[in-house]
Amino acid sequence: MTPRVRSSRRVFNGRVVGLRLDEIEWPSGRTATAEIVEHRGAVAIVPVTASADVLLVRQFRHAVGRELLEIPAGTIEPGEAPDACARRELAEEVGRAAATWDRLLSFYPSPGVLTEELFVYLAQDLSARAAEREEEDLRVEARPLADARRLVASGEVCDAKSIIGLLAACERLGVTS
Repeated sequence: MTPRVRSSRRVFNGRVVGLRLDEIEWPSGRTATAEIVEHRGAVAIVPVTASADVLLVRQFRHAVGRELLEIPAGTIEPGEAPDACARRELAEEVGRAAATWDRLLSFYPSPGVLTEELFVYLAQDLSARAAEREEEDLRVEARPLADARRLVASGEVCDAKSIIGLLAACERLGVTS
């Protein structure tokens, strides 16, 4: 079932993504052009406070043309381990450090065209950390983790990483409402 790559051509190299075109041949002999968006990977964090609130970020997302409510996340830098990226992003986006970290899961957001693997962490035992703010314009909002399923069902939280992360955290922590 694995196709053979007949040729590969890089057509774009950006700061965050690259694009290559692969000419592939399937075992049946059928050929196709695969458009592959290369991404070095990302992390997403579900930060849960001692009072069982989850810290979310509200920010404008140009690609979809609107503001979204999301869990904190960011792109892994070259040579950076996913867990180190998660610690950095938690500090940059919500100004917190966590004493307890659990990797919930990893997933491929769009494996038909995108190489990105996204690692999702649960962060607990939070403490304030001097914000190492990025240039992003975002606002931090605390919401009860018990409201996570409602936030997803209502569409208030509508991006894949946040839906997956919130639901996985609820499962891990036994939050049922």
